[in-house]
Amino acid sequence: MKERILVTKSILPELDEYMDEIREIWDSHWLTNMGEKHKKLQSELRKFLDAENIELLTNGHMALELSMQALGLKGEVITSPFTFASTTHAIVRNHLTPVFCDINKDDFTIDADKIENLITDKTSAIIPIHVYGNICEVHKIQKIADKYGLKVIYDAAHAFGENYRGENISHFGDVSCFSFHATKVFHTIEGGAVCYDDLDFGKRLARLKNFGIKTEEVVESVGANAKMNEFCAAMGLCNLRHFKDEIAKRKRVVDFYRKYLENIEGIQLNIIQAETVSNYAYFPIVLHEKEFGSSRNEVVARLEEHNIFPRKYFYPLTNTFGCYHDKYNAENTPVALHISKRILTLPLYPDLPLDVVERICEIILDCKK
Repeated sequence: MKERILVTKSILPELDEYMDEIREIWDSHWLTNMGEKHKKLQSELRKFLDAENIELLTNGHMALELSMQALGLKGEVITSPFTFASTTHAIVRNHLTPVFCDINKDDFTIDADKIENLITDKTSAIIPIHVYGNICEVHKIQKIADKYGLKVIYDAAHAFGENYRGENISHFGDVSCFSFHATKVFHTIEGGAVCYDDLDFGKRLARLKNFGIKTEEVVESVGANAKMNEFCAAMGLCNLRHFKDEIAKRKRVVDFYRKYLENIEGIQLNIIQAETVSNYAYFPIVLHEKEFGSSRNEVVARLEEHNIFPRKYFYPLTNTFGCYHDKYNAENTPVALHISKRILTLPLYPDLPLDVVERICEIILDCKK
């Protein structure tokens, strides 16, 4: 295959559409600090996500990190190691201790049945991750949080635009944090958002993202600089207009993958989650070498020979990172460890040609022994 097929490709509006959107910026010379594009995107996203309140930030990582600060978390936080580095790093950078809970083997989200045994008198919050668009056991998690008086912050980076049991995903927990990175189903080039109900939390978060400034002459807390600029907001306004069409295209690709790879011994597909309106964010497969006959690494090598580059996502687990050497034991999360060594996310983006999808599947199936 001549063209390099990467695991994802950023969606872009037509150039003329983006140019029209940013033209007003040249008139106003207002480039950042909550300008008109920022305000408009904030308003549009509040409606789209059916959110009570929303704050835009420079990226999804700062959404997580500053949300923890705004909630005043202390001590220990229960989370999953089957996630991107950002989730765990945000906890540690807040001088909190991550306590790792294992995951479900079918949907890869935190195993809610194992949370309660990890709660101590130092636990202040649960930070579950919606994975690949699979929604956590939100009602079970909330019941546990209410029982012990814990906060719940959802890492919803993979779940933008989804609904579960008729509710937008932004409704669950005390806070839902979204990433609008260029690789996501909806992006602002770089960006993020926090959806929440509590207005006092919102005031603290808004100040934290702007150096802790309350007024021009009053700085009442130590904050960061996490403001979304006008150019990113403009990209978001363009992409939001096309979101539903792009998701429909992603579904077409996912359905084609499933047609070829369903019921193949040794290949575990991502579940179709009940009562969930999916955003088709990723297409992960789990390769069980004993049944399939080839290892994940062998399949990756074969695909790369054909200029196709999937991703071992999430591998390695965050509790095995070198920066946390000897601090955590991945054997305490055996399901997550098992899946991480076998998971492979295949290329998926709206304009991925179906003949390329077919070729990817053929190469994978040729590896079966």
